[in-house]
Amino acid sequence: MPKRILQGEVVANANDKTVTVLVERRVKNPLYKKVVRRSKKFMAHDEHNRVSVGDVVRIRECRPVSKRKRFEVLDEGDVS
Repeated sequence: MPKRILQGEVVANANDKTVTVLVERRVKNPLYKKVVRRSKKFMAHDEHNRVSVGDVVRIRECRPVSKRKRFEVLDEGDVS
């Protein structure tokens, strides 16, 4: 089964080897046809503590690393 790859902005990196990534998606309301933004935070494993707050990163679904970490950081730095 393919693993989900998401892109978002790092909003916290206070914990060791862990970053919090805010992923935003745009959905259209079925009744009013207005596009609204939905966001969700994911905890991601950053093995070498390379990313910092404000970086745009891609994260990939992986096996559970801890109670809340189900993603790992793929790319560090600015992702287009």
